[in-house]
Amino acid sequence: MIMIGDEDFFLGGSMHNLSPGSCPGVYFPARKRLRIAATSVFSGFEQKQTSIDVLPDECLFEILRRLPSGKERSACACVSKHWLNLLTSITRNEVCESVQDLEGEGFLSRSLDGKKATDLRLAAVAVGTSSRGGLGKLHIRGSGFESNVTDAGLDAIAHGCPSLRVLSLWNLPAVSDVGVSEIARSCPMIEKLDLSRCPGITDSGLVAIAENCVNLSDLTIDSCSGVGNEGLRAIARRCINLRSISIRSCPRIGDQGVAFLLAQAGSYLTKVKLQMLNVTGMSLAVLGHYGAAVTDLVLQGLQGVNEKGFWVMGNAKGLKKLKSLSVVSCRGMTDVGLEAVGSGCPDLKHVSLNKCLLVSGKGLVALAKSALSLESLKLEECHRINQFGLLGFLMNAGLKLKAFSLANCLGIRDFNAESPLPSTSCSSLRSLSIRCCPGFGDSSLAFLGNFCHQLQDVELCGLDGVTDAGVRELLQRNNVGLVKVNLSGCINVSDNTVSAVSVCHGHTLESLNLDGCKNITDASLVAVAKNCYSVNDLDISNTLVSDHGIKALASSPNHLNLQVLSVGGCSAITDKSKACIQKLGRTLLGLNIQRCGRISSSTVDTFLEQLWRCDILY
Repeated sequence: MIMIGDEDFFLGGSMHNLSPGSCPGVYFPARKRLRIAATSVFSGFEQKQTSIDVLPDECLFEILRRLPSGKERSACACVSKHWLNLLTSITRNEVCESVQDLEGEGFLSRSLDGKKATDLRLAAVAVGTSSRGGLGKLHIRGSGFESNVTDAGLDAIAHGCPSLRVLSLWNLPAVSDVGVSEIARSCPMIEKLDLSRCPGITDSGLVAIAENCVNLSDLTIDSCSGVGNEGLRAIARRCINLRSISIRSCPRIGDQGVAFLLAQAGSYLTKVKLQMLNVTGMSLAVLGHYGAAVTDLVLQGLQGVNEKGFWVMGNAKGLKKLKSLSVVSCRGMTDVGLEAVGSGCPDLKHVSLNKCLLVSGKGLVALAKSALSLESLKLEECHRINQFGLLGFLMNAGLKLKAFSLANCLGIRDFNAESPLPSTSCSSLRSLSIRCCPGFGDSSLAFLGNFCHQLQDVELCGLDGVTDAGVRELLQRNNVGLVKVNLSGCINVSDNTVSAVSVCHGHTLESLNLDGCKNITDASLVAVAKNCYSVNDLDISNTLVSDHGIKALASSPNHLNLQVLSVGGCSAITDKSKACIQKLGRTLLGLNIQRCGRISSSTVDTFLEQLWRCDILY
């Protein structure tokens, strides 16, 4: 007997000559209509195309360009990739006048990262946003040579998003001048452009941007090996609304392009970043003469600039409005250059020096005496600065200095306990940060405590030489309430310090960080719970705190309004703290319980379920 299932078809052989009843004992099921193309089953039969697919692209183009933007066009884009590509190839000028809508305002933002960044997705974005207010911001972050974004994707955006104002292209090696030029011609409203790691973009692309995007106000060029001096010249000539320029790691850009740009646009440029470029002191000299509008300046890795370049920049007296200066890894920044900048920039308020190995205490004192408007100074990895230079700067700083930060400066040594104490005070200083300076100890804190009486924000991190005595000397003469205290990594600080801080400053203290203070126990939390009224951020990670301390926080008579609690790495906290953490969780927005091995997964699940307002790290 021959048995055939319901889903089978009679595909050939003598079965075609049989009919029901012709063979007794043989079962013939009802035949079903084929639901797949005939050519996939029968060889020799031609597959029939639907009538719409028979139309040539020219006819489809004429049909699609007459569609009004909106649901109709979006629906057609979903038919096939072919239709989507045709839709995105239609420029605004080619859309039939009878169906043209008013241009969108560009309210929408889209961001495509990694594998999600493809030409197909860009085409979909171009069609989908046109009827919903228009695309205003687009960020495309590719994945290097595996990136699937090409000029075709940018063409789609150019044709469908004329309201585009912000465009960021990052790590897209397949994008070239063709795509950028199409964007420039079709999206003339662009105000902010970021080109990073796009080796296919050259001066031609920048020339197209300069000729078409007259509203450009913010330009970033980072690691674009094809961009050179001619592109910068074009930008300088045409983009009169440019306010911010950032150029980094472009080997073909030198003094000719940078100096021309600064000379041409210095009167209206407010923010300038020059990083890792092959420029010399000539560019800084031009900046010093013509940078009349510059308020923010970042100079990084300019190995071709010597001391004379910084000296001329400062003594040119052209940077009258400069407020913020950041210098990183520039060997030309010396004591002489720093003094010249301080005296030549009367409105200078914020200075940051990182890896400036030739700056010493002498330069800091000169800066303090010349930059009378200085409000903050940040020093990092400046190893020629010693404790005497630090003290000299603070003693000579003007009445406007509010913040001082010192990090990873290996030249700092602790003061001699018998050294004379300073007779003056730095009454304006509000924020003090000393991080990872191994020579900094209790005597240095005692010196600072003698003339820093108005501190509100104190950060002492990674200082092995600091003990309870040093912190007490720093804070005992403080006349105002502390708001933020960070003692993370100070392994020799104990509960005595926390008790003193909470008793003296409990009414104002809002943030306390004790991460890695290995001598901190439950006694510290008991003191915080008893004396602190305003604390909302508490970090006790990697300490000896246990369930008893958490219970003290939860039962505080001051009804603590904690918003962030970090107990990561506290192995003594167990499931017994579950109820207490839940009680604290009524106000928590952030909870860190990572590496708390004695908190079970079921307790974590309970937190995730009940503390739904809180971001939990576990």
